[in-house]
Amino acid sequence: MSHCGKYGRREFLTKTSLGIGAMALGSILNPLKAGRLRSNNPMIGPHFAPKAKRVIYLFQSGGPSHMELFDYKPLLNQREGQDIPESVLQGQRLTGMSSGQASLPLVGSRFSFNQYGESGMYVSELMPYTSEIVDELCFIKSMHTDAINHDPAVTFIQTGSQFSGRPSIGAWTSYGLGSDNENLPAFVVLITKGKQGGQPLYARLWGNGFLPSQHQGVQFRAGKNPVLFLENPSGVSSENRREQLDYLNKLGKISYDENLDPEVLSRMEQYEMAYRMQTSVPEIMDTKGEPDYIYDMYGEDSKEPGTFAANCLLARRLAERDVKFIQLYHQGWDAHGGLPNLMKRQCKETDQASAALIKDLKQRGLLEDTLVIWGGEFGRTSYSQGQITTDNYGRDHHPKCFTIYMAGAGVKKGLSYGTTDDFGYNITSNPVHVHDFQATLMHLMGVDHERLTFKYQGRRFRLTDVHGHVVKEILS
Repeated sequence: MSHCGKYGRREFLTKTSLGIGAMALGSILNPLKAGRLRSNNPMIGPHFAPKAKRVIYLFQSGGPSHMELFDYKPLLNQREGQDIPESVLQGQRLTGMSSGQASLPLVGSRFSFNQYGESGMYVSELMPYTSEIVDELCFIKSMHTDAINHDPAVTFIQTGSQFSGRPSIGAWTSYGLGSDNENLPAFVVLITKGKQGGQPLYARLWGNGFLPSQHQGVQFRAGKNPVLFLENPSGVSSENRREQLDYLNKLGKISYDENLDPEVLSRMEQYEMAYRMQTSVPEIMDTKGEPDYIYDMYGEDSKEPGTFAANCLLARRLAERDVKFIQLYHQGWDAHGGLPNLMKRQCKETDQASAALIKDLKQRGLLEDTLVIWGGEFGRTSYSQGQITTDNYGRDHHPKCFTIYMAGAGVKKGLSYGTTDDFGYNITSNPVHVHDFQATLMHLMGVDHERLTFKYQGRRFRLTDVHGHVVKEILS
């Protein structure tokens, strides 16, 4: 018996556990009053002072050709038509699309390169707007991956595994760091509309995997309903919805206290977030108040909701409101044939807006604590897939080297890190594996990638699995 004689031990523990459950529930339903960020993760918070408060990841799905964009290789033009030397191939794995070719002829770029900025970076004529900001960029030209086909390669760079079911980078960020804005999700996804064909995108790429479900990315769409099922049904007022949620929360509290299932808290948090987003999402999606010079900066497409340019503008608006991880997807870079025209089209859709986003963040003082990333899942071969003509050739998948760039918080400006050989086929210095890239991204967010883990099926998982090293040489 307790010293007051009122409760036995079992009854005391039962009642106090109910109280703890109520406290946990209260903390997620009213995070500001509870004095904590919105999350039921006990590990929440950075391990050390972050350089980046938020990330904007401009993912270029399909594998952009580094030799047409940023990795200048004049030798390819000189040796066009000659077979790629065996000393370069080194017995590396080829895809089934080119392994049966009688020959693997080298093919040069049809586009000219020039040096720009004080850093003297080489940039293709396809990227005139990017060439204007090279001194803000950190190019990593020695990226490499384990996957040779699109789906496993995209899954790998987005989740740290070639197999589906793992949490995405944004989900890990949400789980580890929570949100700085209680009215918007910590992880928002924007996909360029109308980019059909080629390699599909699956929701698992921004999914939560085995993490609690509130950490999955929330897709914002162009059109009347930016977030599906967010609006109240006809005849249901905001007051009605609030009353329904209050009763649902009471039921959820009972369920949680009985079962201690954390997914109950996740679902309740999602319901509450959806209620708050009924006001916050329409406001964020309405860009009519942006001045004309902003539309001019991002390009004419920025006036058309759902385009890559419009999504870049939305990304800046989300960054202003402290959304932690903003993921853009732009498809269409898979160039097995018709590469010159494909590259022209893709760069026209993305170059101006990507550069404008960085300029816009900088002029608002946001670039100093926002990390911007641009890149795909792998590179392209220096040999042609199929026949070479003046205006037509293709390049197959190439996992052994590709280029991405980063800008903003915590990375050096005007830096080209890593090199490839004269054929753009093998890395010759400073290789950066996908897991190294992920470890570096997390480091910039103030997270030790080896310490942010989640126990699932008896094992502690992390984004970088058992690999990954922070690339300290690119850090400012």
